[in-house]
Amino acid sequence: MAPAPSGFAARLVQKVSATRAFAKVAPRFVPAMDRAVHRLTRGKVLPSARMLPGVVLSARGAKSGLVRTTPLACMPEEGGTWLLVGSNFGRPGHPAWTANLLAHPDVSISWKGRDIPVRARLLAGEERAAAWRAALAFWPPYAAYQARVEREIRLFRLVVREAGKENAGGAHLGEPPPA
Repeated sequence: MAPAPSGFAARLVQKVSATRAFAKVAPRFVPAMDRAVHRLTRGKVLPSARMLPGVVLSARGAKSGLVRTTPLACMPEEGGTWLLVGSNFGRPGHPAWTANLLAHPDVSISWKGRDIPVRARLLAGEERAAAWRAALAFWPPYAAYQARVEREIRLFRLVVREAGKENAGGAHLGEPPPA
């Protein structure tokens, strides 16, 4: 597991990010800023990753079939995997990207300027419980997010897969779905 963010700035950001006001503002501002800067720097810079590690997820939409890019905080794990937390900033519904992963688990991420093909797996049972404990140790505001919602926050583990492999829908990522 990556070391948890620490220091005064990290504690301040954790305190602010656990508030309801942040949950209202951040979903509109943070991803838009991340997308723009990530595109302008050709994948080299992700502003929100200055506080938390981050990836840009490219996943086929569950309903549209179109490839969607979403900047997300992540928790890098030992062994070259990543944990994604579908907290939606503590808002009621599951974030759309989690439905995309459930429908099309073969996706790619941009991690530190590299595009990496990965497979997403929804965690359940004891595996989810252990990952949730690790996520809380890594970023304590997740507890405040969970306390505000009735749904169980979805956790996904991303595992590297071979480039060029087909996704469950039979298409390579980036191509239109089969007709």
